[in-house]
Amino acid sequence: MAPRVVLGVAGGIAAYKAVEVCRRLTDAGCEVAPVLTEAATSFVAPLTFTALASTAAKTSLFGDPDDPIPHTRLGRWAEIVVVAPATADLLARYAAGMANDLLTATLLATTATVVVCPAMHAEMWEHPSVADNLEVLRRRGVLVVEPESGRLAGGDEGPGRLAAPERIVAAVLAAHGPPDGPLCGRTVVVTAGGTREPIDPVRVLTNRSSGRQGHAIAEVAARRGAKVVLVTASTLALDPSVARLIDRRDVETAREMLEAVLDVAGDADAVVMAAAVSDFRPKVVTESKLRRDEGVPTIALEATDDVLAAVIASRSARQVVVGFAAETSDAVERGRGKLARKGCDLLVVNDVSKPGVGFDHETNEVVILGDDGTEVHVGLTSKEEVAAVLLDSVGGRLAQGA
Repeated sequence: MAPRVVLGVAGGIAAYKAVEVCRRLTDAGCEVAPVLTEAATSFVAPLTFTALASTAAKTSLFGDPDDPIPHTRLGRWAEIVVVAPATADLLARYAAGMANDLLTATLLATTATVVVCPAMHAEMWEHPSVADNLEVLRRRGVLVVEPESGRLAGGDEGPGRLAAPERIVAAVLAAHGPPDGPLCGRTVVVTAGGTREPIDPVRVLTNRSSGRQGHAIAEVAARRGAKVVLVTASTLALDPSVARLIDRRDVETAREMLEAVLDVAGDADAVVMAAAVSDFRPKVVTESKLRRDEGVPTIALEATDDVLAAVIASRSARQVVVGFAAETSDAVERGRGKLARKGCDLLVVNDVSKPGVGFDHETNEVVILGDDGTEVHVGLTSKEEVAAVLLDSVGGRLAQGA
């Protein structure tokens, strides 16, 4: 059963994202009681949370004759208290044991599990006092959902961006108990990153893929209770909160990816082929560096191994296979052709010529095509959100086959 959750919202620009956290918690079956600081109401109205949550949003310790001691009532009622965003000010007051508003009073009045989700400007996030306060809270058993790097208020870039709502909700549900759902206990193989084919000891033939989308899929699947094997050509680090749950296997070339995937795909319930596998490789790899003063070389190419085709050829009847297609024109039409040609269950297609889409961006915009003629359009959003929508489709397929 989903937990009773007090959702604390502190006064930062990321407060608007707490609305989505509230919605997702409610959709997951949680009873949600929003508590906003006075500063938070400058960014988002309490009525917004009241419309989405199980109970009316609260903002004050005083003034309600029907609820004279709301902090103790909420503290006893809650099974989880999550604060998103948790500003530097909120973290400092909580670490110091202050209770000068309804949210901090509730935090001190509860014995429930507490999850804080910091969000602030990069310079504040990197200040030693913030690190010290978080260390104090961790020692007390508070769980921390680390912020992400990305676009911040004022157009700046850097660490301190509130974690994606999907990550926050997953952390809340995981803190309450083991995950549940169609992916729980399933084995999911995910590929990620752009493979690199050597030309000489220095140079490689590759593509622009960063691996962010594949890594996001692996992380979201792990948070949903799947046994995840990630075969990746990316050097990106995994989210520390789930890295230990993922069997990571690093590869470089298409052939290495093929061998690694076939080694694990046979036992998988789902295989999600998010990697950008090079289509071509040099026929001959020179043993020494090609030099400019020796003239412009002619490099003959040959086709690489088709990893998706190999997975399809050896798949079991129960297995769900997802392909990816990065296009620069007629994306959906070309995706439909690839879906039929390859024979996978789902195909995720995007137009990487659009701003903010696909390669080396933290955002993506995709259409998920099904072999049954369905189309799920996901507008420009975080790659974690794309992963969540895709895994909803994968989970639905697995549930039908169960």
